[in-house]
Amino acid sequence: MSNRSVYLQTMISLASAAFGVAAALAWNSAITALVKQIFGAGGEIVTLFLYAILITVIAVIVMVNLAQLAERASQPKP
Repeated sequence: MSNRSVYLQTMISLASAAFGVAAALAWNSAITALVKQIFGAGGEIVTLFLYAILITVIAVIVMVNLAQLAERASQPKP
């Protein structure tokens, strides 16, 4: 594996983690407030778990796409 592909994979990993944390922090309080407003206090636990599952699915899709990009970049060019 070339230095360029190792560098790219490392940068993708670091950027993914950083953007994931930043996005989670930025949206957490807004979505929590929205959930409370729509569903009230009674269904809070269930809706928060549904929200967590949805975010996890989105994160997995993004990470799979980034892994495919890294794989294509690491393949030797003809």
